[in-house]
Amino acid sequence: MQWDLGLQGLAVLGAMSVGLGIVAGLTVGGGVGRRLWSIVIAAVACFGVGLFTSEVWFGWATEAELQPNIDGLSFDEVLLSGVVTTAVVIVAARLLARRESFRA
Repeated sequence: MQWDLGLQGLAVLGAMSVGLGIVAGLTVGGGVGRRLWSIVIAAVACFGVGLFTSEVWFGWATEAELQPNIDGLSFDEVLLSGVVTTAVVIVAARLLARRESFRA
């Protein structure tokens, strides 16, 4: 497998991951600790899933087939996978918080 993701693509993926992490932190609710953990978990998950999506899942496609392509990053596909990953993190955080509140 050949990785063609450049520095600009990595920077866009990192910024997108941090932005979606902040959205997750604002949406989860609860205390500051839970919000911060949600931001970190969502950002790391979005970065990993975005890297997998761009380089493995759609790595076979050429720049002409996937537009917009930012320095090797399949932007639309990564954005969609990041939104889905963020939604999964938000739902999981809320379910875990609900289960912990029933224990107390």
